Amino acid sequence: MLADHDGYPASDIHNQFQSSPQAISQHLKILREANLVHVEKKAQQRIYRINTESMVELEEWIYNMRQRWSSRLDALDAVLKAEMEKLKNNHKE
Repeated sequence: MLADHDGYPASDIHNQFQSSPQAISQHLKILREANLVHVEKKAQQRIYRINTESMVELEEWIYNMRQRWSSRLDALDAVLKAEMEKLKNNHKE
């Protein structure tokens, strides 16, 4: 929702969900603390925007984690295949 709008008031965000405004406020607080959104106070409104710099950083972190886990899972796959091959060879003997 925030990605589709340049700025979105907290009240409009609350209205999009069936959760209580307090629950939505808690989610927004977590996003602020994680620096994933910016909040701007305009009169009585709080306008939320995505922090694109933090999103880029998050995407890079996710990419690195995916690469790390892919290589680990590939290594595990190779070990499991080798063990399966050993079991096949032992049953043939």
